[in-house]
Amino acid sequence: MDTQVQTRNPGYGIVVEPLKGRVIAQRGGTILAQSSRAKVMYETRLLPAVYFPAEDVTAPLSAHTPLQTFCPFKGTASYRDILLPGETVENGVWAYEDALPEASAISGYIGFMPGAGVEFDYGRNTVEMPDYGNISGPVIDWLLRDAFTVPTPEELTAALAEKFVEQGICLSRLSVMAWSLHPLIAGKNFIWQRRTGEVTTYAPSYEIHDHPAYQNSPLRHVSNGLGGVRHRLDSCCTDDAFPILEDLRKEGATDYVAMPLRFSDGRINVLTLTSDHPEGFSTANLGLTFECSGVIARYYEIFMQRENARSLLETYVGKRTGARVLGGEIRRGDGDEIDAAIMFCDLRGSTRLEEQLGRKDYIVLLNQFFETASTIVHDHGGEVLKFIGDAVLAVFPAGSEPQQARSQALDSARAIVARLEEIAREEDGHRCEAAIGIAYGRVTYGNIGSRERLDFTVIGQAANVAARLGDYGKTVNHAIVVSSDIVNDPSEALSLGQISLHNVSRPVASFAIPAAQKPQAATG
Repeated sequence: MDTQVQTRNPGYGIVVEPLKGRVIAQRGGTILAQSSRAKVMYETRLLPAVYFPAEDVTAPLSAHTPLQTFCPFKGTASYRDILLPGETVENGVWAYEDALPEASAISGYIGFMPGAGVEFDYGRNTVEMPDYGNISGPVIDWLLRDAFTVPTPEELTAALAEKFVEQGICLSRLSVMAWSLHPLIAGKNFIWQRRTGEVTTYAPSYEIHDHPAYQNSPLRHVSNGLGGVRHRLDSCCTDDAFPILEDLRKEGATDYVAMPLRFSDGRINVLTLTSDHPEGFSTANLGLTFECSGVIARYYEIFMQRENARSLLETYVGKRTGARVLGGEIRRGDGDEIDAAIMFCDLRGSTRLEEQLGRKDYIVLLNQFFETASTIVHDHGGEVLKFIGDAVLAVFPAGSEPQQARSQALDSARAIVARLEEIAREEDGHRCEAAIGIAYGRVTYGNIGSRERLDFTVIGQAANVAARLGDYGKTVNHAIVVSSDIVNDPSEALSLGQISLHNVSRPVASFAIPAAQKPQAATG
């Protein structure tokens, strides 16, 4: 009896050998294929796979199904259903109709899916799982022992490329496209190039998905779950090649691979490798990368999760507050007592506006109002803590500069009112007005809520007074009403006297602020 004997392979490899005599594939007693020209493929980590010449497959097969998969060593596989009496085995066979050079011996041959319930009669052949050995070297050692110490994704990309080169891979370019959860940024693309030894980072917006360069790119192909991509670039590109491949070929590239990096949440990110070696990548080169891809993906996932957490916290609670939460202030009661100027900025007449505009246009207007207030508050050193209905709650921490915090809040209020007036005068602009209240004092800045649901906010008399002053301003038709300690020069404001505010025990000395007045100069 002849036996296929596989030698111990220190790296990733593919071996295709002919099987002697007649080999039969059957399912439930029905012969699907029989041939004296069958072949067996031994591929590292995978069970041996038997392939039959297409003309020796006797089972009726469907036309090609939509399913396609990609292997960087074998190429793109197409699938067909096995059509049996009374049943259909979906995607039961696959074929590499134009296999890559490493697997050219099975080009056009048909294999049966492991889950298709097919049994093989090997005749006088013995097909057994070889001892492939262990893949090791600089890359594996580094991933296991040192990669976790790398502090940034940019440094990780550079180190990964350098380790691949140290392993013997002739790498001229490496890139990682990692998708994010950010309201403005679609993801990060880290690109290392050997000629500079540096990593360039791109952060495309979501418009990338509509850009022609992305629509016809390997990144989109792989990210959409259509499998990987491999092209030898030292020959003429095929008609369906991606435009970037021609650009790389002009730069001297000979081989290009894009393979998926899967995150644990199912998102598919992309690792691309480019070589300028005359023979391109070897099977061992790509096998090593393929074997490491899961671990590599986890390192990038950690970086992107932390970045996503930071961006989401900044989006929902602000940059300063987000940093505090990410820094560990996540328990109920965590926080500080701080002195701060508190500003409530409310959209006046929101019910009337919604009735006039309709829900869709009203939401557009509301978002414009929030964008205006948030941008101005941020530009003046404050932070928007939250949106409450149609109002903005902002905080201007005093630190050692109480007068500066007061001035920042007041200047923000004036700028918001002025900007809303400009918008109203623009073509197709809608008039919306703000009612703003500002107060200063000591507040608790931290977590409150239930054990399961927390809110990071400010609690204290200054916050209550600011909200009530804004409400009072609506009744007397003043856009900005502030407590007396906000005003640096009382002669530049209109005194409203001592105002009794709802749920505030003592009257509050207050002033109305003309919106067009020049900003106060910070003192103290």
